[in-house]
Amino acid sequence: MTPVETLAKTVRRSIRAFLPTPVEPALLHTVLRQARQAPSGANLQPGHVVQVQGAVRQALSQELLRAWREQYPAQEDYGYFPRPMPLHLRRRQVAAAQALYGALDVERDDKAGRDAQFARNFCFFDAPVALIVTIDSRFGAGGYMDLGMMLYGLMLAAHEHGLASCAIGAMASYPGIIRQHLGLDASQHVVCGVALGYADPAAPVNQTVTERSGLDEFFTVRGA
Repeated sequence: MTPVETLAKTVRRSIRAFLPTPVEPALLHTVLRQARQAPSGANLQPGHVVQVQGAVRQALSQELLRAWREQYPAQEDYGYFPRPMPLHLRRRQVAAAQALYGALDVERDDKAGRDAQFARNFCFFDAPVALIVTIDSRFGAGGYMDLGMMLYGLMLAAHEHGLASCAIGAMASYPGIIRQHLGLDASQHVVCGVALGYADPAAPVNQTVTERSGLDEFFTVRGA
């Protein structure tokens, strides 16, 4: 079994380094159609996926990087993290960062190394396929729940076909820039980006493993 095949057989996880191998449009379309089979309240199927490529992708990434490097204030369309962050969730956040930067052998006080890795979010980790996911601003929390199921369906379908993926929450930091470059109106809230392609099995960053909560932490039985 080749390293690529071995990686493909593992449990789906976030991949942040990709081979330059193109993804055939027909395969991408198959993955997207499978993702749309996710459960959806009243079959409303919220969310829209925009593939960004060529000069548009390059210009978008350059401006997002500039906004981040020049410390533009983030203006997300929706709240993501709890405010304030509970201590037990903060511990998970720190552990995830330690796993990522540990795989890269980047020390905690190595700001340049950490910044260099974080900047790759805005370049879609150089994946062959770059996606932006939006949702109609009139949807409430239920719409985001349905969209989340569709997104995970997308990632599972990609994995099934030998592809890898990474959802990119950092893309939601500057929705105005994304709307401008993609010609979207204000009614389209930017939810996240998605990097998709064939995983590079030799990349250290792809050895990142984050722990998941034990069953007793999120599952309870009531009654006989």
